[in-house]
Amino acid sequence: MKVFRYAIALILCFITIIFLAKPAWAFCGFYVAKADKTLYNKASQVIIARNGDRTVLTMANDYQGDLKDFAVVVPVPVILEQGQVQVGNPKILERLDAFSAPRLVEYFDENPCGFTIKPEEMMRQTRGAPLPASAVSQQDRVLGITVEKQFTVGEYDILILSARESDGLETWLNRNGYKIPQGASQLLQPYIREGMKFFVAKVNLQEYANTGFKSLRPLMMAYESPKFRLPIRLGMANAKNEQDLIVYLLSPQGQAELTNYRTVKVPSDVEIPEFVQKDFNNFYQSMFKTAYEKTGKKVAFLEYAWDMGNCDPCSAQPLNIDELRQAGVFWLDSSRLSNIFITRLHIRYTRDKFPEDLQFQETVNRQSFQGRYIIRHPFKEEVSCTEAQNYYNSVKERQEKEAQTLAKLTGWNLDNIRSKIDFVETKSKEWWRGFGR
Repeated sequence: MKVFRYAIALILCFITIIFLAKPAWAFCGFYVAKADKTLYNKASQVIIARNGDRTVLTMANDYQGDLKDFAVVVPVPVILEQGQVQVGNPKILERLDAFSAPRLVEYFDENPCGFTIKPEEMMRQTRGAPLPASAVSQQDRVLGITVEKQFTVGEYDILILSARESDGLETWLNRNGYKIPQGASQLLQPYIREGMKFFVAKVNLQEYANTGFKSLRPLMMAYESPKFRLPIRLGMANAKNEQDLIVYLLSPQGQAELTNYRTVKVPSDVEIPEFVQKDFNNFYQSMFKTAYEKTGKKVAFLEYAWDMGNCDPCSAQPLNIDELRQAGVFWLDSSRLSNIFITRLHIRYTRDKFPEDLQFQETVNRQSFQGRYIIRHPFKEEVSCTEAQNYYNSVKERQEKEAQTLAKLTGWNLDNIRSKIDFVETKSKEWWRGFGR
């Protein structure tokens, strides 16, 4: 019970939540703890399946600590009924991540003397009956807090609260054993003014033990709202440094895009040296950081946009019908996967660069894009033909260009890059070698 993957995010007019993930993404609600310890939100992934005003939101984040200390608070657009909250399948986030992740492809040069070598392509149930509704105490009324709903879903005890003022909500949470991140009251205030409710979830340890899982599962929410929004301001109450958020947007139309921040495509379709194949994660992290800094740290990056029915090249197989339903795709036509378009956005943010919640819009743009990085392996066997020397000269030029491209993308030292490249030497076999033997 030490590492909990769970995340939170909301969309449309207001928001909603869900849990799971990997270190390095972002968060839209904040963590609260019963122990006097500092909790930092490291990462979050969010799936937003949206058609019209209807949304199914799934969230994942990374919490480190004892599960008895975990709780989460998230603004939601409406009072959610028990049937609108479900426990999700953590593998669905893994599948979406693998399918849409930036990918490395490799090709092998053909024999310059004409012997061809084919290139190789890289490639739920909701459980638990509602808990008895507790009477609102006089103390709660004084604080302006109303417990609108109270129920258990899977391993989570859930409250839906309404509040008249942020100080009252903060006091209520503190009095009920939760430690609020410093500055949370100020961040809560705008949501209270908008009339939003608050989703509070904590772990029911007995129910968790009964699940047999080793980590908490994601939570899913279904709701309607005319606004397409994902709140990120509360997540900054937990942030020690920059926050990273991966959003998978599933739509029957086309790409989803931000309306209040600029979206740019991540650098793509570039040839890089062979040695990067063994250190692709480090390469991508450095490249993303360089692009993030060059754009002033206030843009969202498009990492993938494609019809869910196919991919080229595939870093993982497309999700099947059952998996898509588990991802929240409620409009699915079993005879067509082409009516599902996936957009993957990567947002790295801080409070000063992203002062507003993320606002999206659906578009009919179905143009495909992927973060794609190319490795070309030179032909290294001995050959005997007049074209061979020209080929090896061109490979040396290509390798130097790859080194310069890598240095520009990552900020790495060019000389260090060159030292890791196995520059080709002439492999031509002299016509007279072996004469008389």
